[in-house]
Amino acid sequence: MTQIQFNNALLGLQDKLHYYALSLTADQERANDLLQETFLKALTYRNKFKQNTNFKAWIYTIMKNTFINDYRKNVKMRNTLDRSHNAIHLKGSKDKVYPGPDSFYNFREINKSIHALESEYRIPFTMFLDGYKYKEIAEKLDLPLGTVKSRIFFTRKKLEKTLSDYAVQ
Repeated sequence: MTQIQFNNALLGLQDKLHYYALSLTADQERANDLLQETFLKALTYRNKFKQNTNFKAWIYTIMKNTFINDYRKNVKMRNTLDRSHNAIHLKGSKDKVYPGPDSFYNFREINKSIHALESEYRIPFTMFLDGYKYKEIAEKLDLPLGTVKSRIFFTRKKLEKTLSDYAVQ
């Protein structure tokens, strides 16, 4: 394919590529930028195009890969450190929710209720909350697996009754 044929084929796809870019970006300006970058890459890597292959598919692949690479780059940039104004800020979500005073009170009350349990229920339950598996708890406490499961189950039920005022509505 000669340079002129290549350029004509590329320009012939311009409208369809623009619609495809719009479908990817959902923004007119970004779609125009993506189209321009796709054209630039196609012209730059013209020698990589193989004769007797699907030109349209080759161009669409360039656009799709360019979009994906830009998306990944933008995600990385949002998760990097910002050193502006002599302070380091993590670029992240601006709508973080911080616990209120009532959350700390509720947490304290829940812990009191757990620690008020008999040790035969409290110990397996706290181990479970700490991330131990049923089998690990059974081995450490030298109890049958079924006993551990039932104690944790009954502890949950006791705590549900005791802490019914703190249930999420």
